[in-house]
Amino acid sequence: MDSVAFDLSNVMIGLGWDIRQDQWGFFRRLLGKKNESFDLDIACFILNEHGKVAKLGSDRLVGGDVIFFSNKVHESGKVWLSGDNRAGSAEGDAEQIVARLQTAGPEIHRLIFVVTIYDAHKKGQHFGQLKNAFIHATDAAGTEIVRYELSGKTYQNKCSMLFAEVYRERGQWKFKAVGEGYEADSFVGLLRGYV
Repeated sequence: MDSVAFDLSNVMIGLGWDIRQDQWGFFRRLLGKKNESFDLDIACFILNEHGKVAKLGSDRLVGGDVIFFSNKVHESGKVWLSGDNRAGSAEGDAEQIVARLQTAGPEIHRLIFVVTIYDAHKKGQHFGQLKNAFIHATDAAGTEIVRYELSGKTYQNKCSMLFAEVYRERGQWKFKAVGEGYEADSFVGLLRGYV
């Protein structure tokens, strides 16, 4: 992917999925079964020049270099999560992570973006069951860099994905799409490779 074609001074990662409509909801309730909604989450690992998360923060990862639903804003103010949508959206992005890279300090050397289904194993869920689910990245001009459709057969039985990374190279920001699915239903499993 030619990163030069994009203005990476500001990058937005957007995640969207339709609110699940259960046509059998009435019968499920009669049988005492709970209809679990899908809760997708995006997270960002902020890495130093050694490719590691320098600060994990508290034992719940609050106050460190991992941006997610419990730690929405990085201490630098350069990377933040818009909010934690737990049910999806009828249209557009349900969640966004924004990274203002133009003025990011040297402690922000590389960003790893991931998406997971919260408690997917417990609820018996995976990306293949979702409707109109996607994750995409746009640059400072709003131009879409890359988009992955999470619904359907491509990510069948996968509950998480390493979406993309943005990194410094010779003083310039570069973007690399990854799109690799995993069975893990927590970003913590992916985070272990960066600590």
